[in-house]
Amino acid sequence: MFETSKKNKLESGFIVGIFILVITLIVYYVCHALRLGTMSIVIALIFSIGSAWASYYYSDKIVLSLNKARPATKEEDQKLVNILDSLMVTAGLPNKPRLYVVDDAQPNAFATGRNPQNAVICVTTALLEKLDYYELEGVIAHEMSHIKNYDIRLSCVVSVMVGFIVMLSDLFSRTLFWGGLRDRDSDNKANGILMLIGLIFLILAPIFGSLMQLALSRKREFLADSTAVEFTRNPDGLISALEKLENDPNELETANSATANMFIINPFKKNGKRKSTNIWSTHPSTADRIEALRNLKY
Repeated sequence: MFETSKKNKLESGFIVGIFILVITLIVYYVCHALRLGTMSIVIALIFSIGSAWASYYYSDKIVLSLNKARPATKEEDQKLVNILDSLMVTAGLPNKPRLYVVDDAQPNAFATGRNPQNAVICVTTALLEKLDYYELEGVIAHEMSHIKNYDIRLSCVVSVMVGFIVMLSDLFSRTLFWGGLRDRDSDNKANGILMLIGLIFLILAPIFGSLMQLALSRKREFLADSTAVEFTRNPDGLISALEKLENDPNELETANSATANMFIINPFKKNGKRKSTNIWSTHPSTADRIEALRNLKY
């Protein structure tokens, strides 16, 4: 568990560094193309560092806003509050996560936040309605596992930054087409190389971001499942919950590609069914997860 948390912290720092580099090159390329001269690199650095800082410190608020989540209340969500309280002892978290609810017909859940001290667990109203106590306990334990392992920092930072890169690339691509690119006689070789690198990143950033998202999410679901069983000592609860979530036909109305990897199960459906797992999937197949959980019982 400690090694996993340490690895996730290092990976988060590495991803923030890559994000700053990508944004710097993209912004520099655009500023230089718009003839802003020597100020291009200064603008690019300020913009990239500022956006990285905002993405890190406000990532949980951004994710909750994207999913239209509201704070849970003890009066309306007593069962959820009781389950969280009972799991705090076995989970060993330093602070109790804040609870949020999304009004939606699809049962699903996710955890977010930059660290366990600022963690959030968010569930849909359908999850509270359709799962019994032990099934809901398994889902909450799964999300608490992500918090303890620092998966939330990694997934939240990646989700917000990938979404930002995609949006920025699209915006700047349009700007370049509108403004046009003109060669400047004063361009030197170094600027030309930086502009070329910036153009490459501008084109590849959305693809690169999506691939990073996929690589970071799938392998952690199995670990979170097994850790959840350590918390609850009841694999049947999580197995039953996953089966219900997989077979539920409803669409998640607030689902978007930037945050899909954060949910306990892929929120996207096609004709009432989830697509089969492939290289582009954000989650391992539910069947594989259930099989792994059943193997823990023997």
